[in-house]
Amino acid sequence: MVFVHGGSHRTNVVAEALGHPPEFVTSVSGFTSRRTDRETLRIFEMVYCGEVNKGIVEMLQAEGANAVGLSGLDGRLLEGRRKEAIKVVQDGRRRVIRDDYTGTVERVNTALLALLLDAGYLPVVTPPAISTESEAINVDGDRAAAMIATAMGADTLVILSNVPGLLREFPDESTLIRRIEPARAGEFMAHAEGRMRIKVLGATEALENGVGKVIFADGRIENPVRAALAGEGTVIG
Repeated sequence: MVFVHGGSHRTNVVAEALGHPPEFVTSVSGFTSRRTDRETLRIFEMVYCGEVNKGIVEMLQAEGANAVGLSGLDGRLLEGRRKEAIKVVQDGRRRVIRDDYTGTVERVNTALLALLLDAGYLPVVTPPAISTESEAINVDGDRAAAMIATAMGADTLVILSNVPGLLREFPDESTLIRRIEPARAGEFMAHAEGRMRIKVLGATEALENGVGKVIFADGRIENPVRAALAGEGTVIG
């Protein structure tokens, strides 16, 4: 097992407290992401790599799992290109932003993960990634998880969030979509709201690249991973 996490909400809280409130932008293709200037990246690293990652490692150690926390920077675990510019829509108008530290994971250092797994460790991985020019870059955690699952030849990718799965009519949890045929996964993007859109994109990428099954499941319940593997949530595959 490889554990991949984010920390977006906590980053928002810390950024507000430090006087550098978060800014979100919507791409021309309709995906929302964090505007990541250099100060935001510093806060991002502080929260993701520090507080959240080490907090999860501490909890896993208390449960008997020999967890090791890593960012995508460590050992060039997650590597990709920094976007030269991002095209966004603001107030109905298109803009190009160039001083942004974002990118997409293109390579995973599977040798490092295999080394840890073979030695009995549980890798706990978080963004940021490292660019081909050796700069830290903000990457989406769900798509990074999909890339890791693909690179490691995973049978199953479980994506936990604060909803029970993909909802046909968000936020009505009684409209949970329980099963989707892999070939039709892209069609269900129409039901994805907000951050769920990027999760569906990551799931589609994972399935197209050989991952056997993707499960969107509820991270708020007791034993969420066990429940997901037992078929709770939205199962694609």
